[in-house]
Order: sequence, then C-alpha cells, then structure tokens
Amino acid sequence: MSLHPQGLVIGKFYPPHAGHRHLIATAAEGSERLAVVVLGNRFENIGLTDRVRWLTAEFDETHVTVIGMSDDSPEDYHSDEIWKAHTELVRLALKARGITTVDAVYSSEEYGTELAAAFGAVHVTVDAARTAYPVSGTRCRDDLTAAWRSIIKPARQDMAVRIILVGAESTGTSTLTTALTGHYRNRYPELVDVPEFGRQYTYDKFAAARTRDPGAVLADLVWNAADFTAIGERQNEMENEAAARCPLVIADTDSLATTLWERFYLGDGSHGSYRALTQLPHRDIYLITDHEGVSFEDDGWREGEHRRAEMTEWFREELTREGHSWILVSGDHDRRMATATAIIDQIIAQQNRFTSPPWATRTVLAGDL
Repeated sequence: MSLHPQGLVIGKFYPPHAGHRHLIATAAEGSERLAVVVLGNRFENIGLTDRVRWLTAEFDETHVTVIGMSDDSPEDYHSDEIWKAHTELVRLALKARGITTVDAVYSSEEYGTELAAAFGAVHVTVDAARTAYPVSGTRCRDDLTAAWRSIIKPARQDMAVRIILVGAESTGTSTLTTALTGHYRNRYPELVDVPEFGRQYTYDKFAAARTRDPGAVLADLVWNAADFTAIGERQNEMENEAAARCPLVIADTDSLATTLWERFYLGDGSHGSYRALTQLPHRDIYLITDHEGVSFEDDGWREGEHRRAEMTEWFREELTREGHSWILVSGDHDRRMATATAIIDQIIAQQNRFTSPPWATRTVLAGDL
C-alpha cells in the first residue's frame, strides 16, 4: 500500500481520548509524514499548550508533528466565509512548520470532505460511526469520571486531582487519608489507596536485617541515600498509577516528604531522594496534619516523638519554599474531615467544569440518544 506523502489531522482534542488516538494512529500508518493541528480557543479551560504536550507524549514517532494553533473564529459549517477563516488558520499553522502541501486529510467528522477539498487533498474517513471507540470529547466533558479510562494517559496524569497528605509521625496523617479515601470512594469506585511506601520499605529492610542477625532491633537499621532514592521513585510511581485509574488521587505522603525524612535520618548532606523530586507530578493541594492536640502513639516503628514540632515546621517551610498550596488541618477528626472535604469538593467541582463558546457543537454518539 502506497503512503500519502503528507497527511493532516485537525481537532480540538478537548480532551484527547482513545478515539483521537485511533484517528491519529490510523493517519500515521497511512502517511509518510503526519501533521496534527490542535485548534484551541480562549473559551476552553484546558490550555492549548497542554493538549499539544499530551499528544506529543502519546505520539513520539519522528514522522508525527503536533502543532498548536489558536482558533477563536466562530463555528458555522454553512458559511463559506467562516470556513475560510478556519482553513487559513490551519494553512498558516502548517506553513510555519514548513508544510506547504497536504495530500490526505484524515477525519471522523462530516466536515472532512470539505476540509480536504480546501487543501486539494483526498479525504480518508476513519470510524465515522465511532464504533471502534465509542467516545467523544463531549462525552468526556459531560462525565469525566465515567470516561476517564478513555482519555489518553498523558492527559490523565495532568488532569487528575491530586490531594497529598503529609505530617510528622503520629499526627493522624494515615487516619485522615484512609477516612478521605473511604468518603470519596462512593463517588469514585476506582479510587485506590496510595499508602506511604517508606513504611513498607522499612518493614522489608528490617526483615532483611533480622534474617542476617536475628537479634537486630529497629535502631540498628543503617539508612543510606540509595534507600531514599528507591522510596521516592516508588512513591511517584504509585501515585501515577492511581491517577491513570481515577480522576481523584488521595495520597498518604509523597516524594517531597521523602526528602524531608531523608534529612531527618541522614542530615542535609544526603540527596538520594531528590531525583524523584525532579519528577514530582503536579499537586492540587497539600494537607499537613498538625501535631498539636494529637497524642503520640508508639507502634514500635516510630522514632520521632520529640521532633514532631520540628517536622511539622519543616513541612510548612518546604511547601512554602516550593510554592505549593497547603492547609494545616487541626482539631479533632471531624474538624479535620470538614476542612479537607470543603476544599477537595471545590477542587473537584472546578476540575469537572469545562467551558466552551456558545457556538461549539456537541458530538452525539448512538449510545447517547
């Protein structure tokens, strides 16, 4: 089968989903070179830059070029003048990348034939009935949770709401994390636990020490930078795995907290966990559990009772220094839950609020009728 020298796909990709991936993959297979033009407007609250970045990450083939272009022109498929406004934007987006001819336009939309004619290209229809992937941007925006697995993975990583709980030892961090996870799992059945990996790592490290020396005690454990590298990187992985499954992530600590625990055990000169910090995913908010008013419970694995106030201050200082949004949650459990859910509910509402201009069309699939 001969390949088209230059293929073209256009779309809003608001947000990019499995149907878009199928369209682009099909076009990439049929073209020697493929340009994907992302048309975003000022009325949409997912940035054009983000959509370009997500699609670029999804399609890292050297012959696929993703191009972002602002398009604030109204939509009117019955107006020749409006069609010209749109096609000229696409033409200039391509020209800026040195693309002056188009041989094939790939599309699942009715306008594909007219768009191809504007470029003197053939129109290749791809799954116009949406039977291969029954999903649309409209459906994703209408019910983000239900459509979550259909959105491409790079977009899910950035779009997920991430709530990170941190705190000194025995300040109720895990208790609050568990309660919040249970509270929101009614709304998000795919919500998974993101526990503190450092605790499991400690269990395993101590078990290995006891295998070597049955008389070893917890205080005998020798920590090094490599331990904190492993903890920080796995903590990031667990969080990202959770984001791939669900649009809400509630995590009991993170790799930024790992850097503070490395300082706690090894001092300021150790930076094993800092590699994980360079890959820290985006955060919506940190909740710091206050040590005041919480009795220290020694479960046999804790060593920092006398340094709880210091650790709490470290968290406040570091999050402030890094420019993160954080709230100190204090009081009894009910008060802490009320504080946490009040802000989380508003962040979720903001995440689910997609804006579009009044002329934007809605894609209706067979299952939506």
